[in-house]
Amino acid sequence: MRLLLALLAALSVSAVISAADVPTQMTVRGKEIYSQDFLNELPPYTGKPKGFASGFQGWLIHGKGPESKGGMWKILEGRFQGHENVQVKHPATASYGFLFKNVVIQCELRMEDVALDKDPAHGAKYRYIQLRTTDDKDYICSVGLSTNGFTIQKDDNDHDGPDKSALLARKSTPIKPGDWSTVLFEILGDELTVTVNGHVLTGRHENIARQKHSIMFVAGTEGSVRNLKIWEATESPDWSMNRAVIAAKQTPLAPAKK
Repeated sequence: MRLLLALLAALSVSAVISAADVPTQMTVRGKEIYSQDFLNELPPYTGKPKGFASGFQGWLIHGKGPESKGGMWKILEGRFQGHENVQVKHPATASYGFLFKNVVIQCELRMEDVALDKDPAHGAKYRYIQLRTTDDKDYICSVGLSTNGFTIQKDDNDHDGPDKSALLARKSTPIKPGDWSTVLFEILGDELTVTVNGHVLTGRHENIARQKHSIMFVAGTEGSVRNLKIWEATESPDWSMNRAVIAAKQTPLAPAKK
């Protein structure tokens, strides 16, 4: 009976892990927390937002109308597309609120292939899209995609205070606007590991271990997300070996300028 229950428990977890799921490096996927195919309009958030980072559960679009910093977001045939607000020169931002520490997040991200300097209505001259995490007041860590590749970093956690962002790793592999990139975002304790289109980066910082309250998608100019899935996470028994392999392949960062 105990063996049968164990097998049923294992099947209940594996049933939400499909062949399309990217292999994890640092963690083992546990119970599915959330999934979203963006085929229908998103339900409104619950709770009372405390700024942009916490106090809410579910989807929060950061403002509406011509004066909002959150830009414009819409559901388009299975993708969630954000367009920055050119009047306030701010990227489009949207968050999903839930409490977590260790997590596996998988989604597909795309920088839309729109005219930039040739079309002032699209605002900024640079394309990028980010997936960020927050604590109760500010950012913790993120992955950012641009046409030059992708980076992972420990984020600024006090907005113009003494705590600054710190680049953890960079992969200089061009990413073409209009192409979807599959992103796997793993957090375990104070470590962050991200896989983008099969390329893996890892890094650590003590701030990453904090309690998290939401994730945020940030679209510079115009970008989209689709096929979002989130799981609980535990440490992989292979992580020590995988960490060494990933670290050996990473390009060392240049010393910070004084």
